[in-house]
Parts: sequence; structure tokens; C-alpha cells
Amino acid sequence: MDSPSDKPSLLERLSALLSREPEDRDDLLARLRSACDRNLIDADALSIIEGALQMSDMQVREVMIPRAQMDVVHLDDPVEKTADFVVETAHSRFPAVGENKDDVVGILLAKDLLRYYSGREFDLRGMLRPAVFVPESKRLNVLLREFRVSRNHMAIVVDEYGGVSGVVTIEDILEQIVGDIEDEYDFDEVADSIRLDQSGRYRVKATTEIEDFNHAFETSFSEEEADTIGGHVIRHLGRLPKRGEIVELDNLRIQVMRADSRRVYTLLIERVAPAEADTADEN
Repeated sequence: MDSPSDKPSLLERLSALLSREPEDRDDLLARLRSACDRNLIDADALSIIEGALQMSDMQVREVMIPRAQMDVVHLDDPVEKTADFVVETAHSRFPAVGENKDDVVGILLAKDLLRYYSGREFDLRGMLRPAVFVPESKRLNVLLREFRVSRNHMAIVVDEYGGVSGVVTIEDILEQIVGDIEDEYDFDEVADSIRLDQSGRYRVKATTEIEDFNHAFETSFSEEEADTIGGHVIRHLGRLPKRGEIVELDNLRIQVMRADSRRVYTLLIERVAPAEADTADEN
């Protein structure tokens, strides 16, 4: 009988599975999924690997918090107002701005307000940390590496003209790898599950209930076939969709923004004219 030490390790089993060099990424993923089917790796490990590979192809614009949804503190506001706002929103970091959101002066850490609450002298401008600016096109794997090296957790996203288009945090990137992380930017209330962005499209949590989705978009999707809009998309396709995949349903163009091998997280939805939808179906 073999002793426990004689049994091949996980690394050895994976090495045997990948003894021949994969031809491309699809081949690599197919082998990893085969390894999961054979219980060489579990579903969570496979999901993380898939997320890491997907993340390396993504740009900041795909995961950033849009400008319209940025919570910022204003340098000209009284410190009492700033403190109340920080407590109310419960974030850990805030862009601090001057005249408007294009005028980001620095980053305020919520913990730095302890000085104010302790009754000591507090100078908001003097407490700010330097702001890091990144272009919308920056790749997520590059930004994650920079976050790790600099120990920074937030960056201001700018467009090609230098205007602020949003903010990205290290958690936004990590969520692409490990799935949703409960934090200050998650929107759990029904009213916040469907958000309009600057482009006129809607970011929708896949867990939004069909009843709420029908009410918001004036659709009539069956609540008997699926409980959530993510489930409805999966049922329509007959499988789990991939990130970036698009389906047309009831004059709505639904793009999968975030998904892994287990579930769908976020959808990007825009209304299309009936004629445009018919043309898309013909193609």
C-alpha cells in the first residue's frame, strides 16, 4: 500500500496533465477544465485561473466606477460637512476635488479623519495623499502590478482629453479574479441594482429579480422560467455566457460585462430600435 508521501502532489498531477505545451489559451483552458472534471483542481481554483486570464485582457474602462457615481469630498466644504459625508457613504478612500470632478487634488483616507474626531487641529488639504492618474486604456494586469509595488489602492481614470472619467480601486481588479467582494461600492439595494452610466447604457447586477427588471425596462420576461435577469440570459443561451458575449432580447442589447465559469455577475444593457434588432437577428 502506498504511503501518503508516495501519492503525487497537485503540482505533479497538473504537470502530467500539461506535459505537452498548450497550443493557445483556449487549449490551456480546455485542459484546466478537464482537470477540474477529473477533480485535479476544484471549481474555485479553476474560476480564479480563468478570472486571472480574463483580467489580463481587460482595460481599466471596463471595471472603473464611472464619474457620475464617484463620491468625492470638496476642499471648500467645512470639515464638519466632509466628516458627515464620509460617515454617511462609508468608503475608505475619497478623491478630493477643487472646483469640479476634473480638479482632483488628492486622495483622502477616511481613517485620517480620526484626527478631527479626536479634537485635534485638522487641515484637509494637508492630510491628502497624492492622487495617481491612469488612462482608460491601461491594462488591468499592469495596474494591479503597479498597485502592489506602490501599495496604492485607488487611481483616478482619465480620458484621452485629460478629463476625469472615473475611479478604479484594487478591489475592482481583484473582483475580476475572485468574484464579488463585499465592499463600499457594491450596490445591494433594488434601487441601485440598475444604474445608468454616462454612455446612456445601464449596468445591471445579474441577480436583479425578473419582476424588478421587467418594471424598469417595460419587458415581460417570465418569472416562472428564471428568478433573475442573469438566469434568464443563461436560460436563453442554454449555457453560461462568456464575458463580452451579447444577446438581443425584446429590443434590448444585453452584453455580459462580468462572468466566470460558475455564474454571471454584471450586464450592460442598452435599448435598440426594433429595426436594428431585426437586422442583428438576421446577421
